[in-house]
Amino acid sequence: MNGDDDRLARVALTWLAEPGTRSVHRLVDELGAAGALDLLLRGGAPDDRLRAAVAARCRDGDARAVAADALARAQRLGARLVTPGDGEWPVTVEHLRRLALPGATRRVDVETAPPLCFWVRGGWPLGDALDRAVSVVGARAATPYGVHVATELGYGLADRDWTVVSGGAFGIDAAAHRGALNAGGLTVAVLACGIDRPYPMGNTALFDRIGETGLLVSEWPPGSEPLRPRFLIRNRVIAVATRGTVLVEASARSGATQTVNRALAAGRRAMVVPGPVTSAMSVGAHELLREHPSARLVTGVAHVLEEVGRIGADLAPPARAPQRPRDLLDDEATQVLESMPRRGAVGVDRLAARAGVDVRTALRKLSLLEELGLVRRRDDGYALATSPARAPASPR
Repeated sequence: MNGDDDRLARVALTWLAEPGTRSVHRLVDELGAAGALDLLLRGGAPDDRLRAAVAARCRDGDARAVAADALARAQRLGARLVTPGDGEWPVTVEHLRRLALPGATRRVDVETAPPLCFWVRGGWPLGDALDRAVSVVGARAATPYGVHVATELGYGLADRDWTVVSGGAFGIDAAAHRGALNAGGLTVAVLACGIDRPYPMGNTALFDRIGETGLLVSEWPPGSEPLRPRFLIRNRVIAVATRGTVLVEASARSGATQTVNRALAAGRRAMVVPGPVTSAMSVGAHELLREHPSARLVTGVAHVLEEVGRIGADLAPPARAPQRPRDLLDDEATQVLESMPRRGAVGVDRLAARAGVDVRTALRKLSLLEELGLVRRRDDGYALATSPARAPASPR
């Protein structure tokens, strides 16, 4: 079998059965793509459901002819087919072999095998683009808050040379893509339809920009329609092809939470941006945080990089309020300051007695407080300053 036969067979198999079908993937492992295709076309599918699906498709056309037409169509589009035998194949998607979702019963939750091939539009090698990548997903009906956060994440990740991966949908997906594009960075849209008919149509201009500077990727041949189950099928790729997935807004019933669940099952980093507890668009995100202890709350790019970056090299700085002069005081200096009268001045002896310290300590702490601009010396003693000065870089 030559390479062309293998490529043609992989396209035909993807047309005969939806991507992710485990029985097809096992046949390819055992017989090779061309051998698996021959077996299925002879009616030798290992289960009734696959046999019925193949028979239905074959009534609509010849599998090899359909595959050849798809390859010619892609060539006219300036797109290419990428298979596991190619140097740019993203090896991370092979982790889908061991993806198992607890309690899975639906077909889209069970049929999560690795892709047989990818259709790619764009100049970047697919594997290189996904080597240092983060997925950003979320609600289509995003709020202004969610769009702002997703845009900032997309921009910040791309600005730090991370690829931003999403699904090209309205709302959070589009905001993350645009953020990356505005930063002059790389973004990848993983589609649930043919790369020649990206969905939704309202994002056509966005898809054109991604195709020019990033990558449009799909498992389905050119011309394929964006059927509802295909969005759930492609989510497994978004979840596993990157180092981690960030969820920005999700309602109680959201396909985006399904993507995060697949990331968790595959051992990827799962991150959730919190939202207002009064927002219906954050219910799914908050429930995911409650149900999965390994999911991490993130509030910005620094937190995301700490999760997916190099250990010890991408730690997010701890959140701190602006430093005030009082933050530089030890316990005795604080006690002296708190013992100052709210109005008027006080002598050192009286102040030391009120603070419960000796006079020498009181004088030393008063000198520090004066330097910090918290107290001022007067002829009749010490008084509180009316407008504290800015704190120095370090305490005395």
